[in-house]
Amino acid sequence: MKKLMSVLLLCAATTFAFAQEKGMHFEHNTTWQKILAKAKAENKYIFVDCFTTWCGPCKQMSAKVFPLPVVGDFYNAKFINVKVQLDTLKDKAGKILDNEEVKSWYATGDELELKYNVKAYPTYLYFNPNGEIVHRAVGSSEADKFIAKGEDALVPEKQYYAMKRQYEGGKKDAKSLYTLAKAANEAYDQPFSKAVTDEYLATQTDLLTPENIGFLADNITASKDKGFTELLNNPEAFNKVVGDGFAESTIRSIIIREEVVPILFPKGQKAAETPDWDAALKAATAKYPTQGAEAVTFYKINYYQRKGEWNNFGPAVVDYMKSYGANASPTQMNSFAWTVFENCEDMTCVASALEWSKKSFAKDNNHMFMDTYANLLYKSGKKKEAIEWETKAKDLAVKAGEDAKDYVATIEKMQKDEKTW
Repeated sequence: MKKLMSVLLLCAATTFAFAQEKGMHFEHNTTWQKILAKAKAENKYIFVDCFTTWCGPCKQMSAKVFPLPVVGDFYNAKFINVKVQLDTLKDKAGKILDNEEVKSWYATGDELELKYNVKAYPTYLYFNPNGEIVHRAVGSSEADKFIAKGEDALVPEKQYYAMKRQYEGGKKDAKSLYTLAKAANEAYDQPFSKAVTDEYLATQTDLLTPENIGFLADNITASKDKGFTELLNNPEAFNKVVGDGFAESTIRSIIIREEVVPILFPKGQKAAETPDWDAALKAATAKYPTQGAEAVTFYKINYYQRKGEWNNFGPAVVDYMKSYGANASPTQMNSFAWTVFENCEDMTCVASALEWSKKSFAKDNNHMFMDTYANLLYKSGKKKEAIEWETKAKDLAVKAGEDAKDYVATIEKMQKDEKTW
Protein backbone atom coordinates (compact mmCIF):
# COMPACT_ATOMS: atom_id res chain seq x y z
CA MET A 1 0.00 0.00 0.00
CA LYS A 2 2.83 2.38 0.91
CA LYS A 3 4.55 1.69 -2.41
CA LEU A 4 1.31 2.26 -4.29
CA MET A 5 0.81 5.57 -2.47
CA SER A 6 4.28 6.70 -3.53
CA VAL A 7 3.49 5.89 -7.14
CA LEU A 8 0.22 7.80 -6.92
CA LEU A 9 1.96 10.82 -5.42
CA LEU A 10 4.57 10.69 -8.16
CA CYS A 11 1.84 10.62 -10.77
CA ALA A 12 0.14 13.57 -9.08
CA ALA A 13 3.40 15.51 -9.06
CA THR A 14 3.94 14.71 -12.72
CA THR A 15 0.45 15.62 -13.88
CA PHE A 16 0.40 18.85 -11.81
CA ALA A 17 2.88 20.42 -14.21
CA PHE A 18 0.95 19.34 -17.31
CA ALA A 19 -2.67 19.96 -16.27
CA GLN A 20 -2.93 23.53 -17.48
CA GLU A 21 -2.48 23.10 -21.25
CA LYS A 22 -6.14 23.75 -22.11
CA GLY A 23 -5.67 27.45 -21.46
CA MET A 24 -2.18 28.74 -20.77
CA HIS A 25 0.63 26.87 -22.51
CA PHE A 26 3.58 26.24 -20.20
CA GLU A 27 7.01 25.35 -21.55
CA HIS A 28 8.31 21.82 -20.82
CA ASN A 29 11.59 19.90 -21.14
CA THR A 30 13.64 23.06 -21.34
CA THR A 31 16.00 25.24 -19.30
CA TRP A 32 16.00 28.81 -18.04
CA GLN A 33 18.74 29.70 -20.54
CA LYS A 34 16.66 28.34 -23.42
CA ILE A 35 13.63 30.28 -22.16
CA LEU A 36 15.67 33.49 -22.13
CA ALA A 37 16.95 32.81 -25.65
CA LYS A 38 13.46 32.05 -26.95
CA ALA A 39 12.04 35.22 -25.40
CA LYS A 40 14.71 37.33 -27.06
CA ALA A 41 14.29 35.62 -30.43
CA GLU A 42 10.50 35.96 -30.38
CA ASN A 43 10.52 39.38 -28.67
CA LYS A 44 8.10 38.12 -26.00
CA TYR A 45 7.88 38.69 -22.27
CA ILE A 46 8.33 35.81 -19.81
CA PHE A 47 5.81 34.83 -17.15
CA VAL A 48 7.05 32.64 -14.28
CA ASP A 49 4.63 30.98 -11.86
CA CYS A 50 6.58 30.28 -8.65
CA PHE A 51 4.53 27.69 -6.75
CA THR A 52 4.75 24.89 -4.20
CA THR A 53 2.95 21.56 -4.15
CA TRP A 54 1.36 22.27 -0.74
CA CYS A 55 0.02 25.73 -1.61
CA GLY A 56 -3.79 25.84 -1.79
CA PRO A 57 -4.04 29.09 -3.83
CA CYS A 58 -1.44 27.67 -6.26
CA LYS A 59 -3.61 24.60 -6.83
CA GLN A 60 -6.67 26.80 -7.25
CA MET A 61 -4.98 28.84 -9.99
CA SER A 62 -3.79 25.70 -11.78
CA ALA A 63 -7.21 24.05 -11.62
CA LYS A 64 -9.56 27.01 -12.10
CA VAL A 65 -7.79 29.94 -13.78
CA PHE A 66 -4.82 28.84 -15.91
CA PRO A 67 -7.00 26.45 -18.00
CA LEU A 68 -9.51 29.15 -18.98
CA PRO A 69 -9.47 29.99 -22.73
CA VAL A 70 -9.62 33.76 -22.06
CA VAL A 71 -6.56 33.50 -19.81
CA GLY A 72 -4.73 31.34 -22.33
CA ASP A 73 -5.55 33.69 -25.19
CA PHE A 74 -3.92 36.61 -23.37
CA TYR A 75 -0.90 34.96 -21.77
CA ASN A 76 -0.01 32.70 -24.71
CA ALA A 77 -0.01 35.70 -27.06
CA LYS A 78 2.03 38.00 -24.83
CA PHE A 79 4.27 35.69 -22.78
CA ILE A 80 6.39 32.59 -22.74
CA ASN A 81 4.96 30.82 -19.72
CA VAL A 82 6.99 28.81 -17.22
CA LYS A 83 6.08 26.99 -13.99
CA VAL A 84 8.81 26.62 -11.36
CA GLN A 85 8.20 24.44 -8.30
CA LEU A 86 9.95 25.87 -5.23
CA ASP A 87 9.57 22.94 -2.84
CA THR A 88 10.60 19.29 -2.98
CA LEU A 89 7.85 16.68 -2.89
CA LYS A 90 8.75 13.75 -0.65
CA ASP A 91 7.00 10.73 0.83
CA LYS A 92 6.94 9.96 4.56
CA ALA A 93 10.25 8.13 4.31
CA GLY A 94 11.93 11.16 2.77
CA LYS A 95 12.11 9.79 -0.76
CA ILE A 96 11.89 12.49 -3.43
CA LEU A 97 8.79 12.06 -5.59
CA ASP A 98 9.34 14.87 -8.12
CA ASN A 99 9.77 13.84 -11.74
CA GLU A 100 12.97 14.49 -13.67
CA GLU A 101 11.70 17.69 -15.27
CA VAL A 102 10.89 19.25 -11.90
CA LYS A 103 14.26 18.14 -10.52
CA SER A 104 16.07 19.75 -13.45
CA TRP A 105 14.68 23.13 -12.34
CA TYR A 106 15.70 22.84 -8.66
CA ALA A 107 18.79 25.05 -9.05
CA THR A 108 16.96 27.68 -11.11
CA GLY A 109 14.11 27.69 -8.61
CA ASP A 110 16.52 28.25 -5.73
CA GLU A 111 18.16 31.10 -7.62
CA LEU A 112 14.85 32.81 -8.45
CA GLU A 113 13.58 32.39 -4.89
CA LEU A 114 16.70 33.93 -3.38
CA LYS A 115 17.31 36.66 -5.95
CA TYR A 116 13.73 37.94 -5.96
CA ASN A 117 12.92 37.28 -2.30
CA VAL A 118 9.99 34.95 -2.97
CA LYS A 119 8.27 34.43 0.39
CA ALA A 120 4.61 33.90 -0.56
CA TYR A 121 2.93 31.53 -2.98
CA PRO A 122 2.03 31.78 -5.70
CA THR A 123 4.43 34.56 -6.69
CA TYR A 124 4.40 35.63 -10.34
CA LEU A 125 7.57 37.05 -11.87
CA TYR A 126 7.49 38.89 -15.19
CA PHE A 127 10.59 39.47 -17.36
CA ASN A 128 10.98 41.53 -20.51
CA PRO A 129 12.32 40.01 -23.77
CA ASN A 130 15.86 40.81 -22.65
CA GLY A 131 15.42 38.69 -19.52
CA GLU A 132 15.22 41.65 -17.14
CA ILE A 133 12.75 41.48 -14.24
CA VAL A 134 10.05 44.13 -14.71
CA HIS A 135 7.04 43.15 -12.64
CA ARG A 136 5.85 41.00 -9.79
CA ALA A 137 2.47 39.92 -8.39
CA VAL A 138 1.32 37.61 -5.62
CA GLY A 139 -1.67 35.42 -4.80
CA SER A 140 -4.65 33.76 -6.41
CA SER A 141 -7.30 35.84 -8.16
CA GLU A 142 -10.15 35.64 -10.63
CA ALA A 143 -9.34 35.51 -14.33
CA ASP A 144 -9.90 39.21 -15.02
CA LYS A 145 -7.61 40.31 -12.20
CA PHE A 146 -4.96 37.78 -13.19
CA ILE A 147 -5.02 39.11 -16.75
CA ALA A 148 -4.80 42.67 -15.37
CA LYS A 149 -1.59 41.69 -13.57
CA GLY A 150 -0.14 40.58 -16.88
CA GLU A 151 -1.28 43.76 -18.59
CA ASP A 152 0.49 45.84 -15.94
CA ALA A 153 3.69 43.91 -16.64
CA LEU A 154 3.63 45.17 -20.24
CA VAL A 155 3.24 48.87 -19.35
CA PRO A 156 6.44 50.60 -18.13
CA GLU A 157 4.49 53.08 -15.97
CA LYS A 158 2.85 50.18 -14.09
CA GLN A 159 5.79 47.80 -13.87
CA TYR A 160 6.72 47.26 -10.24
CA TYR A 161 10.49 47.03 -10.72
CA ALA A 162 10.49 50.07 -13.00
CA MET A 163 8.83 52.08 -10.22
CA LYS A 164 11.32 50.67 -7.74
CA ARG A 165 14.28 51.73 -9.91
CA GLN A 166 12.81 55.24 -10.21
CA TYR A 167 12.57 55.36 -6.42
CA GLU A 168 16.21 54.31 -6.10
CA GLY A 169 17.05 57.06 -8.58
CA GLY A 170 15.49 59.68 -6.30
CA LYS A 171 11.83 59.86 -7.33
CA LYS A 172 10.31 60.24 -3.87
CA ASP A 173 7.46 62.72 -4.12
CA ALA A 174 4.39 61.85 -2.04
CA LYS A 175 2.32 60.58 -4.98
CA SER A 176 5.10 58.30 -6.23
CA LEU A 177 5.77 56.97 -2.74
CA TYR A 178 2.05 56.24 -2.27
CA THR A 179 1.83 54.32 -5.56
CA LEU A 180 5.06 52.41 -4.92
CA ALA A 181 4.12 51.50 -1.35
CA LYS A 182 0.80 50.03 -2.49
CA ALA A 183 2.53 48.15 -5.30
CA ALA A 184 5.20 46.81 -2.92
CA ASN A 185 2.52 45.68 -0.50
CA GLU A 186 0.61 43.89 -3.26
CA ALA A 187 3.85 42.30 -4.47
CA TYR A 188 4.68 41.15 -0.93
CA ASP A 189 8.13 42.67 -1.26
CA GLN A 190 9.06 42.77 2.41
CA PRO A 191 10.70 44.61 4.15
CA PHE A 192 10.92 47.14 1.29
CA SER A 193 7.16 47.60 1.47
CA LYS A 194 7.30 48.74 5.10
CA ALA A 195 10.20 51.12 4.45
CA VAL A 196 8.39 52.90 1.60
CA THR A 197 5.14 52.92 3.56
CA ASP A 198 6.81 54.69 6.48
CA GLU A 199 8.49 57.08 4.07
CA TYR A 200 5.16 58.00 2.49
CA LEU A 201 3.38 58.44 5.83
CA ALA A 202 6.16 60.78 6.98
CA THR A 203 5.08 63.18 4.21
CA GLN A 204 1.49 63.35 5.49
CA THR A 205 0.18 65.87 8.00
CA ASP A 206 -3.32 64.35 8.16
CA LEU A 207 -3.55 60.56 8.35
CA LEU A 208 -7.34 60.58 8.52
CA THR A 209 -8.15 61.60 4.97
CA PRO A 210 -10.17 58.91 3.16
CA GLU A 211 -7.20 58.14 0.91
CA ASN A 212 -4.80 57.77 3.82
CA ILE A 213 -7.25 55.70 5.85
CA GLY A 214 -7.54 53.27 2.94
CA PHE A 215 -3.76 53.20 2.69
CA LEU A 216 -3.30 52.59 6.42
CA ALA A 217 -5.90 49.83 6.39
CA ASP A 218 -3.60 47.78 4.13
CA ASN A 219 -0.59 48.28 6.39
CA ILE A 220 -1.66 48.09 10.05
CA THR A 221 -0.72 44.64 11.32
CA ALA A 222 0.86 45.49 14.70
CA SER A 223 0.46 48.04 17.49
CA LYS A 224 3.81 49.59 16.59
CA ASP A 225 2.75 50.36 13.03
CA LYS A 226 2.15 53.97 12.18
CA GLY A 227 -1.58 54.56 12.06
CA PHE A 228 -2.51 52.10 14.81
CA THR A 229 -3.13 54.92 17.29
CA GLU A 230 -5.41 56.62 14.76
CA LEU A 231 -7.25 53.33 14.26
CA LEU A 232 -7.63 52.84 18.01
CA ASN A 233 -8.95 56.37 18.58
CA ASN A 234 -11.04 56.76 15.41
CA PRO A 235 -12.63 53.38 14.60
CA GLU A 236 -15.73 54.98 13.07
CA ALA A 237 -13.64 56.88 10.52
CA PHE A 238 -11.90 53.67 9.41
CA ASN A 239 -15.14 51.70 9.25
CA LYS A 240 -16.73 54.40 7.13
CA VAL A 241 -13.97 54.12 4.52
CA VAL A 242 -13.05 50.43 4.68
CA GLY A 243 -16.27 48.80 5.86
CA ASP A 244 -18.27 48.04 8.98
CA GLY A 245 -16.35 46.13 11.61
CA PHE A 246 -12.92 46.65 10.07
CA ALA A 247 -11.51 48.63 12.98
CA GLU A 248 -12.84 46.29 15.65
CA SER A 249 -11.62 43.11 13.94
CA THR A 250 -8.17 44.57 13.22
CA ILE A 251 -7.69 45.84 16.77
CA ARG A 252 -8.93 42.53 18.16
CA SER A 253 -6.49 40.53 16.02
CA ILE A 254 -3.55 42.65 17.15
CA ILE A 255 -4.52 42.36 20.82
CA ILE A 256 -4.86 38.59 20.53
CA ARG A 257 -1.53 38.22 18.74
CA GLU A 258 0.46 40.57 20.97
CA GLU A 259 -1.18 40.28 24.40
CA VAL A 260 -3.27 37.12 24.64
CA VAL A 261 -1.31 34.40 22.82
CA PRO A 262 2.03 35.16 24.54
CA ILE A 263 0.33 34.69 27.94
CA LEU A 264 -1.47 31.48 27.04
CA PHE A 265 1.39 29.99 25.04
CA PRO A 266 4.71 31.39 26.36
CA LYS A 267 7.48 31.01 23.80
CA GLY A 268 9.79 28.14 24.63
CA GLN A 269 7.46 26.78 27.31
CA LYS A 270 4.92 24.01 27.28
CA ALA A 271 1.37 25.31 27.10
CA ALA A 272 -0.78 24.71 30.17
CA GLU A 273 -3.33 21.93 29.92
CA THR A 274 -6.03 24.45 30.85
CA PRO A 275 -5.50 27.97 29.44
CA ASP A 276 -5.08 30.68 32.07
CA TRP A 277 -7.86 32.90 30.75
CA ASP A 278 -7.75 35.15 33.83
CA ALA A 279 -4.07 35.94 33.24
CA ALA A 280 -4.76 36.66 29.57
CA LEU A 281 -7.68 38.92 30.52
CA LYS A 282 -5.51 40.82 33.00
CA ALA A 283 -2.77 41.38 30.43
CA ALA A 284 -5.14 42.45 27.66
CA THR A 285 -7.23 44.85 29.74
CA ALA A 286 -4.13 46.39 31.33
CA LYS A 287 -3.08 47.74 27.92
CA TYR A 288 -6.51 47.97 26.28
CA PRO A 289 -9.15 48.69 28.95
CA THR A 290 -11.97 48.93 26.39
CA GLN A 291 -11.14 46.29 23.80
CA GLY A 292 -9.09 43.79 25.84
CA ALA A 293 -11.94 41.79 27.38
CA GLU A 294 -13.72 41.43 24.03
CA ALA A 295 -10.51 40.13 22.42
CA VAL A 296 -9.97 37.48 25.11
CA THR A 297 -13.60 36.33 24.98
CA PHE A 298 -13.49 36.11 21.18
CA TYR A 299 -10.23 34.17 21.22
CA LYS A 300 -11.70 31.72 23.73
CA ILE A 301 -14.35 30.82 21.14
CA ASN A 302 -11.75 30.20 18.46
CA TYR A 303 -9.57 28.21 20.82
CA TYR A 304 -12.34 25.79 21.77
CA GLN A 305 -13.50 25.53 18.17
CA ARG A 306 -10.01 24.55 16.97
CA LYS A 307 -9.72 22.03 19.78
CA GLY A 308 -13.16 20.61 19.05
CA GLU A 309 -14.18 21.10 22.68
CA TRP A 310 -17.82 21.75 21.92
CA ASN A 311 -18.97 21.55 25.56
CA ASN A 312 -16.76 24.58 26.22
CA PHE A 313 -17.39 26.23 22.86
CA GLY A 314 -21.13 26.56 23.45
CA PRO A 315 -20.93 28.50 26.74
CA ALA A 316 -18.06 30.60 25.35
CA VAL A 317 -19.96 31.73 22.26
CA VAL A 318 -23.13 32.39 24.26
CA ASP A 319 -21.10 34.49 26.70
CA TYR A 320 -19.50 36.44 23.85
CA MET A 321 -22.80 37.17 22.13
CA LYS A 322 -24.44 38.30 25.38
CA SER A 323 -21.68 40.83 26.00
CA TYR A 324 -20.65 41.86 22.48
CA GLY A 325 -23.30 40.53 20.11
CA ALA A 326 -24.70 43.98 19.41
CA ASN A 327 -21.53 44.75 17.41
CA ALA A 328 -21.33 41.39 15.59
CA SER A 329 -21.70 41.51 11.82
CA PRO A 330 -24.36 39.39 10.04
CA THR A 331 -21.59 37.16 8.70
CA GLN A 332 -20.15 36.65 12.16
CA MET A 333 -23.56 35.89 13.66
CA ASN A 334 -24.26 33.35 10.93
CA SER A 335 -20.85 31.74 11.35
CA PHE A 336 -21.34 31.29 15.09
CA ALA A 337 -24.90 30.01 14.58
CA TRP A 338 -23.89 27.46 11.94
CA THR A 339 -21.04 26.15 14.11
CA VAL A 340 -23.48 25.72 16.98
CA PHE A 341 -25.93 23.92 14.67
CA GLU A 342 -23.31 21.48 13.44
CA ASN A 343 -21.61 20.72 16.74
CA CYS A 344 -23.56 21.64 19.88
CA GLU A 345 -26.13 19.36 21.51
CA ASP A 346 -26.99 21.77 24.34
CA MET A 347 -30.46 23.00 23.41
CA THR A 348 -30.01 26.14 25.52
CA CYS A 349 -27.09 27.04 23.28
CA VAL A 350 -29.09 26.18 20.17
CA ALA A 351 -31.93 28.43 21.39
CA SER A 352 -29.49 31.32 21.80
CA ALA A 353 -28.07 30.68 18.34
CA LEU A 354 -31.57 30.98 16.90
CA GLU A 355 -31.69 34.60 18.06
CA TRP A 356 -28.38 35.53 16.41
CA SER A 357 -29.26 33.61 13.28
CA LYS A 358 -32.56 35.43 12.76
CA LYS A 359 -30.84 38.79 13.20
CA SER A 360 -28.23 37.85 10.58
CA PHE A 361 -30.70 38.05 7.68
CA ALA A 362 -33.19 40.55 9.12
CA LYS A 363 -32.05 43.38 6.86
CA ASP A 364 -31.36 41.70 3.52
CA ASN A 365 -33.04 38.26 3.50
CA ASN A 366 -29.74 36.49 2.80
CA HIS A 367 -30.93 33.03 1.76
CA MET A 368 -27.77 31.28 3.01
CA PHE A 369 -28.17 32.80 6.47
CA MET A 370 -31.89 31.92 6.35
CA ASP A 371 -30.88 28.31 5.68
CA THR A 372 -28.87 28.34 8.93
CA TYR A 373 -31.92 29.59 10.81
CA ALA A 374 -34.14 26.89 9.30
CA ASN A 375 -31.68 24.17 10.27
CA LEU A 376 -31.47 25.46 13.82
CA LEU A 377 -35.26 25.42 14.03
CA TYR A 378 -35.25 21.84 12.84
CA LYS A 379 -32.62 20.84 15.38
CA SER A 380 -34.80 22.48 18.04
CA GLY A 381 -37.68 20.22 17.10
CA LYS A 382 -39.69 22.88 15.23
CA LYS A 383 -40.09 20.89 12.04
CA LYS A 384 -43.02 22.72 10.43
CA GLU A 385 -41.49 26.14 10.98
CA ALA A 386 -38.11 24.87 9.78
CA ILE A 387 -39.55 23.63 6.49
CA GLU A 388 -41.33 26.95 5.94
CA TRP A 389 -38.10 28.93 6.38
CA GLU A 390 -36.03 26.50 4.30
CA THR A 391 -38.61 26.82 1.52
CA LYS A 392 -38.30 30.62 1.69
CA ALA A 393 -34.51 30.26 1.45
CA LYS A 394 -34.86 27.97 -1.58
CA ASP A 395 -37.23 30.39 -3.32
CA LEU A 396 -34.86 33.29 -2.72
CA ALA A 397 -31.98 31.29 -4.17
CA VAL A 398 -34.00 30.44 -7.26
CA LYS A 399 -35.03 34.09 -7.66
CA ALA A 400 -31.36 35.08 -7.50
CA GLY A 401 -30.59 32.60 -10.28
CA GLU A 402 -28.57 30.31 -8.01
CA ASP A 403 -28.55 26.54 -7.67
CA ALA A 404 -31.11 25.51 -5.05
CA LYS A 405 -30.54 21.73 -5.04
CA ASP A 406 -29.00 21.76 -1.54
CA TYR A 407 -32.09 23.50 -0.18
CA VAL A 408 -34.35 20.95 -1.86
CA ALA A 409 -32.31 18.11 -0.37
CA THR A 410 -32.53 19.68 3.10
CA ILE A 411 -36.31 20.06 2.83
CA GLU A 412 -36.63 16.41 1.84
CA LYS A 413 -34.55 15.34 4.86
CA MET A 414 -36.71 17.46 7.15
CA GLN A 415 -39.87 15.94 5.73
CA LYS A 416 -38.46 12.43 6.36
CA ASP A 417 -37.31 13.34 9.89
CA GLU A 418 -33.68 12.72 8.91
CA LYS A 419 -30.75 14.61 10.40
CA THR A 420 -29.52 17.63 8.48
CA TRP A 421 -26.36 17.96 10.54
